Amino acid sequence: MGARGGVATVAIAAAFVASCGEEDFKDEPRAPVPVQLTGVIQDKQVNVSPAKHLGAGPFVITIANQTDATHTVTLDGERISDDIGSVAPGDTIEIRKTLDPGSYEVRAGSNRAVAKEIQPAVLDIGAERENSNSDLLLP
Repeated sequence: MGARGGVATVAIAAAFVASCGEEDFKDEPRAPVPVQLTGVIQDKQVNVSPAKHLGAGPFVITIANQTDATHTVTLDGERISDDIGSVAPGDTIEIRKTLDPGSYEVRAGSNRAVAKEIQPAVLDIGAERENSNSDLLLP
């Protein structure tokens, strides 16, 4: 490499270093880690665990249908009413939502007439959880 090659390499490196500080980078906190909840649809009620002492933020709720009928799962709250979808007997369905503080119900409905309505699971969501900036080994 001659003198010209060395000068060119230094010039390119200097330009690269100078351009690194020009971009306006927003250092915003990462969202809280999603909380994993499990649930089950039974003949008399829907259970989700845990259902209390949860902080607001992202949730993944996996619900298994342990009945003999297909059920439509809905998530109802003060600011949300969302039809999640249908789940066949023996199958599972997943709810992926970011929930604000408040009370929510996970309901299971059926096209078949039942003698008694299936009781919904009630989720009590408290104040927002901390961000995940200090959590290691996250994607």
